[in-house]
Amino acid sequence: MSTVNGGISFWYAQEGAPAPREPLPGDATADVCIVGGGYTGLWTAYYLKKAVPFLNITVLEAKFCGYGASGRNGGWLYNGIAGRDRYAELHGHEAAVRLQQAMNATVTEVLDVCETEKIDADQHRGGVLEVALSPAQLARLKAFHAAELAFGETDREFHGARETADRIRVAGAVGSSWTPHGARLHPVKLVKGLADAVEALGVTIHESTPVTEIKPKHAITPYGTVRAPYVLRCTEGFTASLAGQRRTWLPMNSSMIATEPLTDAQWESIGWDGRETLGDMAHAYMYAQRTADGRIALGGRGVPYRFGSKTDNDGRTQPQTIDALREILVRFFPQLAGVRIDHAWSGVLGVPRDWCATVTLDRSTGLGWAGGYVGSGVATANLAARTLRDLIQQDSGQSGPTDLTALPWVNHKVRKWEPEPLRWLGVQTMYAAFRGADRREATAHSAETDRVAVLANRLSGR
Repeated sequence: MSTVNGGISFWYAQEGAPAPREPLPGDATADVCIVGGGYTGLWTAYYLKKAVPFLNITVLEAKFCGYGASGRNGGWLYNGIAGRDRYAELHGHEAAVRLQQAMNATVTEVLDVCETEKIDADQHRGGVLEVALSPAQLARLKAFHAAELAFGETDREFHGARETADRIRVAGAVGSSWTPHGARLHPVKLVKGLADAVEALGVTIHESTPVTEIKPKHAITPYGTVRAPYVLRCTEGFTASLAGQRRTWLPMNSSMIATEPLTDAQWESIGWDGRETLGDMAHAYMYAQRTADGRIALGGRGVPYRFGSKTDNDGRTQPQTIDALREILVRFFPQLAGVRIDHAWSGVLGVPRDWCATVTLDRSTGLGWAGGYVGSGVATANLAARTLRDLIQQDSGQSGPTDLTALPWVNHKVRKWEPEPLRWLGVQTMYAAFRGADRREATAHSAETDRVAVLANRLSGR
């Protein structure tokens, strides 16, 4: 059998495309209009409708719910958030600790809602294991582990080579850091279950309805305009397709492969009995999970960015990217050299210029947005949604400030990306530098991070 390339994602190959919902029939009104039917938009609709049942909420989705990153990601529900160190610099360490604590709690929140709404997303709370495979990676891992402890994650564990192998036998792993604040899940099962739960609450979802422009109190589509006091942009990696938003968030490409189901003997040779999600400390890092049906789903950057902030149509990825991801798989698990790759796909995630996730409500216009998750959106979208709920309730006089509205990422302002061809050249150069640094570190005996990677991080603002 040959590798299936594209078709949105492996997760949709398993689940099948959802039954289409009706597009917007014409001009309409709502109390809240949400643009984007991914995790951010659906969670926001869920929490707003639960808090204020009489609200008339409309969700507009260009394709179908979960077409973007919400249906293509690696299934990492974990406590990482983009920009925490930057927020510590801007607002103080304690403010960043509160943000981290909120993210820790978000993992439990998502799992609790899945239980309440009877959403079976193959969720398994095995935590997150991040491994080091060279002296330089180990030095970064130790610094990372110490930083997480400093931000209050006292239940995190550091493991040497032997303890790491007891969890997952990654070839050449010299250490690891494990946190319990993480779970594996099936992204499409989560987004389908969430969309069904939102509709059951009385939220209106219109699919096949691309929004071309967002203005105060207006979401404009080819089928009509939705007018609402609050219009929320929840478009993440597809934000550049909106009028006036081309340089707001860069659509960074990420790619994945899924193996054939492994045999019992293969799993015995690997371990991974705890079903942890797995990552590493490379500059161009990888991420993986052990799926519920016994495969390894593994991802990495591939070709990171398309000129002009373009996005793909169906998730198809380049053959060289598939080969590169297979090389990572075999480097981690040499015994899988002959395993078949059943599926490969790609998708985009939103990257702000300062690499900081944000959630915002402009009280003068009623426009709100959340995103820029830089690949950590499965959990962060939930926290963003609950924060948007609180901001809208505060603005409408239904409640006062809350712990969530006081978090340091609220209303954070980010400058725009450079115009083309500068941003294309910048991203290509950055990832070429990271890949080169990873190759040099893999064969070096130094604990120092490669200088080129240090410079690339500094110049990119990563």
